[in-house]
Amino acid sequence: MALIKTIRGFTPKFGEGCFLADSVVITGDVVMGEQCSVWFNAVIRGDVHYVRIGNRVNIQDGAVIHGTFEKAPVNIGNNVSIAHNAVVHGCTIGDNVLIGMNAVIMDNAEIGSNSIIAAGSVVLENTAVEPGSVYGGIPAKKIKSVSTKHIENLLERISANYIRYAGWYRGG
Repeated sequence: MALIKTIRGFTPKFGEGCFLADSVVITGDVVMGEQCSVWFNAVIRGDVHYVRIGNRVNIQDGAVIHGTFEKAPVNIGNNVSIAHNAVVHGCTIGDNVLIGMNAVIMDNAEIGSNSIIAAGSVVLENTAVEPGSVYGGIPAKKIKSVSTKHIENLLERISANYIRYAGWYRGG
């Protein structure tokens, strides 16, 4: 069973159809939309600042979502995939975004909608990722533009798959 903990008077809230794997930890001021999934060993800490998560977001195994005390909350849009072992810290992520495996997004970074952050990349503090772009590297820089149709198709497939996977764990 996932560990859901009230911190500083804030209890996490979840929309309809969310799936939380057994080893997930979610604490404090966290509000999650509908049809989201949070996978094994992922941690979402709303203890020092709030975390807001849209609809159809999948937060994969080992990912960490956290803010900075009184300075940098986390805002995640709709239809976002945060891959295995990614760190999303005190930043804003638009709609239809893929954060690759082991990527790190630092405080006050803004990831524009319809973007991809390549696996292993580090998006430095205060970086503004252009909507419709692929960023990669350390530090992350723009690699190329991506069509809205391409990213929407990619993320729709990933989102649909993670909703399917969650159904397997529910016994459906």
